[in-house]
Amino acid sequence: MILDSNILIYASKVQNDLTGTAMTLIKQQNVCVSAISCLEVLGYHKLKNDEKTDLENMLERMTIFMVSDKVIEQAIALRQQQSMSLGDAIIAATALQQKQVLYTRNTSDFKWIDGLSLVNPFDA
Repeated sequence: MILDSNILIYASKVQNDLTGTAMTLIKQQNVCVSAISCLEVLGYHKLKNDEKTDLENMLERMTIFMVSDKVIEQAIALRQQQSMSLGDAIIAATALQQKQVLYTRNTSDFKWIDGLSLVNPFDA
């Protein structure tokens, strides 16, 4: 499973309705993220030190997929089909290339992508 950046963000926030679900996912085995998710969550300019530490600790337990040439090619193809953020394109391309299910709260951003399996863990 690949986690979208939003799952990491929910897990690092002060306890709310989404935190428990996000933390349950993160504690599972074989959890992965795209390197772009590391950039998105750790590069946030208003990130507090305690949040940064929490995120770094979470990321240490995960497999981080680097952005390969094939991921770039796939992301380009996705962005040529429909307008989407660079981060979303790389995350989706990573999930496709790694043949992994993408866990995200924002399934609507990705549902148009053929072959991409999506799960919104907050839908009960």
